[in-house]
Amino acid sequence: MNPPAVVAVAYSGGRDSTALLHATLQAARHSGVQVAALHVHHGLSPLADDWLAHCQDQCDRWAREGLPVNLLHEHLHLKPGRGQSIEALARTARYAALRRLAQQAGAGIVLLAHHRRDQAETLLLQALRGAGVAGLSGMPAVAERDGLTWARPWLCQPREAVEAYVRRHRLPHVDDDSNDDPRFARNRLRLQVWPALLDAFPQAEATLADAAAWSQEAAACLADLAALDLAALQAGARLQVASWRALEPHRARNALRAWLRGKGGEAPTAAELTRLCDELPGQSPATWTLKTGVLRRYRGWLTFEPLCDQGQAASAPPREAVVRITRAGRYALPGWGGQLVVRRVTEDGVALGRLGQLRLAPRVGGEQFQAGAGRPARALKKQYQAAGVPAWAREGPLLYDGEQLVFAPGLGVDERVRAAKGEAQVSLEWVPQAAAASEPARPARKS
Repeated sequence: MNPPAVVAVAYSGGRDSTALLHATLQAARHSGVQVAALHVHHGLSPLADDWLAHCQDQCDRWAREGLPVNLLHEHLHLKPGRGQSIEALARTARYAALRRLAQQAGAGIVLLAHHRRDQAETLLLQALRGAGVAGLSGMPAVAERDGLTWARPWLCQPREAVEAYVRRHRLPHVDDDSNDDPRFARNRLRLQVWPALLDAFPQAEATLADAAAWSQEAAACLADLAALDLAALQAGARLQVASWRALEPHRARNALRAWLRGKGGEAPTAAELTRLCDELPGQSPATWTLKTGVLRRYRGWLTFEPLCDQGQAASAPPREAVVRITRAGRYALPGWGGQLVVRRVTEDGVALGRLGQLRLAPRVGGEQFQAGAGRPARALKKQYQAAGVPAWAREGPLLYDGEQLVFAPGLGVDERVRAAKGEAQVSLEWVPQAAAASEPARPARKS
C-alpha cells in the first residue's frame, strides 16, 4: 500500500507537537511524502501571535534544511458566552479548524501528539465527571471522522520519552501560559493532583492508560451488542417500544443509549437515560425534550428529531417554489429543510414525464388526497389520521402538477396520478434534513 502523499500534524508549537512534527519530518525526508503543519490561532491569549510567528519561523528553518514541511494556519475569533466552558469551546473549534486545514492541504490523515500521560489524565477527568464506559475509554489511537483519519501514534509513549526526544534534538518550543491556570479542570488535575498521585502510586500513568484500553474493548463489545439488539427493534428511523421493553433492563438501556447517540450524535446523560427508561413504557403519545433533540412516542414507536442549530435556522434559505425532476436521485430542498428522494419503480409510482415542473406548497387546509384505487378522495387531514401519521411526520412540501396534488409527505403518491402499467415511473419520499445529512443530494432546480 502506498503511503499518503500528504500527512498533516497538529502543531501548536508546544513541546509535544514540536517533537511529533520533527519525528514525522525525519520519517518523511526521503519518502516523497509532504508534511503539512497545522496551526490553530485561538485568539484567546495575548501571546498567540508570538506562537504563530515561532511556528512559522521553525517551519521555515526546517524547509531550508530540506525537510518537506509547509505550515498552514487559521485564526479563530472565539468569544465564550456567559457560563460557557472555554475549554470545550476551544476544543470544538480547534478540531473543526484542523479538519478544514487538513482538507485544504489535501491530507487524509492528521497526527495528534497526545501521549500516555494525556490518556491517563483523560480517564481520571472522565471518571470524575461520572462518565460511562465510552468516556472511560479515553482517546482512541486511531479514529475515522469527518472524512479524515485522526491518529495518535504516541499514545502508548510515556511523557518522559517525549521530553527526552526534545532534549536530544534540542528542539525549541513555546510554553502556553494558560497551562498554569487552575481555572481549567485538566490544569488542576495536572498541577495539584497528579504529583501526589504519582508519589503514592508511581505506576499510575501506565495502569490508568491500561484501564482506558480495557474500557475501549468493553465499549466495543457494548456497541456490538447494541447493534444486534437494534437490528430487531428498528424499522427505518423508528424504534418499537414493545420489543425494546422485552429486553433485559441493562440491554434495554444500552440499546436506547446507542440508538439516541446514533440519532443525535451524543449519548443522553445518566439522568436522562434513567428518566426515559422509567417513562417510555407508556401507551399514549408523549414527547421528551433532551439536550440534543426531541424524542416522541406515537402508536408504540419512538422517533427522534435533532434540535436545529439556531444560527442555521436564522439564516435558512427561502422555500423553493418549483422542483424539476428528470431522473431518479436525491433533490435537495434546503428551504423546506430536507430532500426529495426519487426512486425508479415498476408499479404504484407516478409517471416520470409528469414531474418536469412540480409546484411546492405548504398545507393550508382543504386539500384532497386519494389513498387507493376505488377509495374516495378525502381531506388530507383525515387521511393522515386514518394512516396514523403523526403531526411531525407530516411536515414538508406538498407537490402539485398544476392544481392536481401529486405527493404528500407521510402518505406518498396520490392514487389519481398513478402511472399506467409499463410506463416509466418513480416513487417519491420526503426525507427531513436531519435524516438525510449523511447522504449526498442532487440540488433542486429552481424557477
